[in-house]
Amino acid sequence: MAGMLYLVPTPIGNLGDISERCRRTLEEADFIAAEDTRVSLKLLNHLGIKKSLVSYYEHNKAFKGEKIVERILAGETCALVSDAGSPAISDPGEDLVKLCHQVGITVCAIPGPCAVITGLSISGQATGRFCFEGFLSTSKKSRREHLESLVREQRTMIFYEAPHKLLTTLQDMAEHFGADRSISLCRELTKLHEEVILTTLGAAIEKYTENPPKGEFVLVVAGASAEEKPAATADDAAARVAQLMTEGLSRKDAIKQTAKELDLPKNVVYDAALQ
Repeated sequence: MAGMLYLVPTPIGNLGDISERCRRTLEEADFIAAEDTRVSLKLLNHLGIKKSLVSYYEHNKAFKGEKIVERILAGETCALVSDAGSPAISDPGEDLVKLCHQVGITVCAIPGPCAVITGLSISGQATGRFCFEGFLSTSKKSRREHLESLVREQRTMIFYEAPHKLLTTLQDMAEHFGADRSISLCRELTKLHEEVILTTLGAAIEKYTENPPKGEFVLVVAGASAEEKPAATADDAAARVAQLMTEGLSRKDAIKQTAKELDLPKNVVYDAALQ
């Protein structure tokens, strides 16, 4: 009988946040797959748990993922942990979960610490609708394309960022979203120096230009208001129709849906699609 894969969230700062269920799962697993075995060993020592550890991270996930799946199929139970927070969220564990589903292995996720939700909940921003955008690319072109795709996003947006890249990220966001866009900078969540600053992108740039940032950040950015949403162009309409048609819609249905999405008259969308 095949074993199981358990996704075990680990504290994002405060070791007291480990749950009894997480502790028990780590104790009972046959082995633990860890993003950084040195980091996970510290946690296991804190919990008084001795368990076999195997490394599973971005640069060995293709090879190690197959080995882990083989062990689970042979009947072993694996607990997957990341350095902090919930595995598979902005984390190579995503690929291991996919592998397990492909071969019929049951995956069980245990609730627990997650910087995305922790940051959003205390941000002071709207929480009803949000999207998680992870880390922005270090490539200027990719960063620009990513941010350009979010200019019209009306949901609250959540990003991760390291201190040495924070100022550049804030400047890029201000360029695309406007310096007056509201942002909450959530720093060192659950740790001794936890801090949440609700401000604007422009003010945040001034603050961190004068005072170099320290610690890991969760950035919670307000979405665009309906008034801020730029009017769609004919080029936008043509591109959206083409995209919908590649997804299987007929030209008629693609034009109808595009007109609704972009709030444009059908005849305008029709003409744009023909051109």
